[in-house]
Amino acid sequence: MEYDYKEAMKLSNQLCFPLYAAARNITCLYTPYLKELGLTYTQYIVFLVLWEKDGITVGEICEKLMLDNGTLSPLLKKMENAGYVTRKRSSKDDRVVLISLTEEGRALQEKAKDVPLKVSGCIDLEPEKAKQLYSLLYELLEKQKNT
Repeated sequence: MEYDYKEAMKLSNQLCFPLYAAARNITCLYTPYLKELGLTYTQYIVFLVLWEKDGITVGEICEKLMLDNGTLSPLLKKMENAGYVTRKRSSKDDRVVLISLTEEGRALQEKAKDVPLKVSGCIDLEPEKAKQLYSLLYELLEKQKNT
């Protein structure tokens, strides 16, 4: 069978498009709730990582969020200027920067505690299908990471 590039180049045949559009739509659902807290979505996911494990390296945050250092460093600087985190060079290796929550950063978790519930309430997807989607997306991410 011959490769039909015209068929392959239809938007409806691109896996990337529904992933992109769905990601944008879901990220936008967070906006009103995060705006109340003065946060961007990217800051919020950094907080999720730090609330789970405080005092980790910039590299660990980059790895967990699949972000590069050039994207994360200015964001962390803003979060530090806002009083949410501290950045400190490791005493063992001054190339390594440790990120720790301040009291204000820890207190923000309480203020943000209802965000996941509010957002999930906006997504009209049966719980079983949501679990399947979650599983498939992480499977895809894992395979991409290993290539």
